[in-house]
Amino acid sequence: MDNKILRKLFLGFIEIHILHHAKKEPFYGSWMIEELRHHGYDISPGTLYPILHTLYKEGLLNVEEQNVNGKIRKYYSITKDGETVLKMAKEKALELINEIGG
Repeated sequence: MDNKILRKLFLGFIEIHILHHAKKEPFYGSWMIEELRHHGYDISPGTLYPILHTLYKEGLLNVEEQNVNGKIRKYYSITKDGETVLKMAKEKALELINEIGG
């Protein structure tokens, strides 16, 4: 199997995971890195932050800056478009799981 294919697939899973948590409550980047580690994804800040930036640029995430102990921390939350994409992704993922016998 081509590792490039797996990488693309896992990056898609990570994006869905990000949108899922952004819908539940706002989060910040280092928290998401730890959350993804709990699910077996070893992702670096150099991989995560471009994904977050792209999701923001595409209108799927909002970003709010907050001062936490004198440091600016960016919190990410889902937009209405992000909710629509998440809903569609869940439907397609469930359809695929059901089809392949999950």
